[in-house]
Amino acid sequence: MDRAWIGIGALYGLLGVILAALAAHALPQRLSAGDLILVHTAIEMQMWHALALIACGALLRGQGATGRLLPLAGLAFALGTPLFCSAVYALALAKLRLSAVAPTGGFLLMAGWLLLAVSALRKTAPSSRAPKASPAVI
Repeated sequence: MDRAWIGIGALYGLLGVILAALAAHALPQRLSAGDLILVHTAIEMQMWHALALIACGALLRGQGATGRLLPLAGLAFALGTPLFCSAVYALALAKLRLSAVAPTGGFLLMAGWLLLAVSALRKTAPSSRAPKASPAVI
């Protein structure tokens, strides 16, 4: 899953940069100030969660894919980001209210952060943290 989370996070980041360029150059003439703020908020959320997804992948790669919390955190970020951000983009750009989509995405993003925090704070077995001692040579 580490490669998947890093790849998806990178694609979310790419899309965020494209949308930021669009918001800077094409949208100010077409949107109200309030709608432009919504677009910028969605871009910011997308970029932060792209980085969170990349971090999940990098941490998984470093751990050797042990444990269940990091893959679940990655899944929550991977699903929550497009749900939340697309609902905000739809509201700002098309006045389309996706009533259950944004809260569902937001809940998944919060769950992702919680899972990432618990994964980081979780105690591991002492034998897995301590370096292995080499046998004594007599």
